[in-house]
Amino acid sequence: MSEILDVKGHQVPEAVRYPEGYFAAPPAPASVLMPLFKDQDGWRVLYIRRSEHENDRHSGQVAFPGGKLEAIDRDAHAAALREAQEEIGLDPAHVSILGDLRSYHTISNYLVTPVVAEIQWPVPLVPDRREVSRVFSIPVNWLADPANHRVSWRRLDGSDASIQVIHFERYEGELLWGITAKLTVTLLNLIGLLETRR
Repeated sequence: MSEILDVKGHQVPEAVRYPEGYFAAPPAPASVLMPLFKDQDGWRVLYIRRSEHENDRHSGQVAFPGGKLEAIDRDAHAAALREAQEEIGLDPAHVSILGDLRSYHTISNYLVTPVVAEIQWPVPLVPDRREVSRVFSIPVNWLADPANHRVSWRRLDGSDASIQVIHFERYEGELLWGITAKLTVTLLNLIGLLETRR
């Protein structure tokens, strides 16, 4: 992937414009690791499914490893690597960071920096079952097929504004949508595998 991926930073996704005063506080900084690897069938993207927890709006959702920046993190890269190691046992020694996508302000009021990386494969992974119920991957070619995803619009609570939401078809029973789907489509567009949908 490194031979075709030239992530300069500050790229798409396009900024979401929330109405003034929509959030009561500034967004909390966070980062996610977008891990890519190549096996005998080609390039794949690694995802997790979060464990089920009551009163957690992201419970059970498909996501990338990641979370909030902590005081010990020197930057978004360090946070993404730390979270991936904590959540799925991914040793940073097996990770080559390729670059960042532009930070994205989520509806849950996080400013997420997507950190794109290539991982050596195969590599041992040990999910922390308190946080992750499954680790799986999806072929890049499947993700890039326009027949496998669609765009809808979601009205923001208490506002006339709407935001773009991307939904993929289920893959092996897993539903990829929301910010994780948006970042996936952004990456595919950046490396020239599909056009950005608006």
